[in-house]
Amino acid sequence: QVQLVESGGGSVQAGGSLRLSCIASGYTYSSPCMGWFRQAPGKEREGVVVIDSDGSTKYADSVKGRFTISQDNANNTLYLHMNSLKPEDTAIYYCATVRRGYPFCPLFSGVFIYWGQGTQVTVSS
Repeated sequence: QVQLVESGGGSVQAGGSLRLSCIASGYTYSSPCMGWFRQAPGKEREGVVVIDSDGSTKYADSVKGRFTISQDNANNTLYLHMNSLKPEDTAIYYCATVRRGYPFCPLFSGVFIYWGQGTQVTVSS
């Protein structure tokens, strides 16, 4: 059973920084496509960034240059470093991963089948 547990959310002022963490467990395949997604109140879930098994990444235009994804494979941990935060970044942030053997890594939530419980990020102006 794949489990993903996020942490690191909180409340910050605009311009501030946060680092989210996602600890993964329970899968027997290595380095799958993983990603961060977010959902703001009244809005649909949107992709923030994904990282493929070869380390390639795709970022949403809205976060390019401000957010960085990284991973510590030895500790099965995925990170999202968020800088220059804006009020519009306020959302619940989720990490997710795909099924074993899925060959692609799109910035599209529909192909991700394992999800964490989410962590709230609130940015005040």
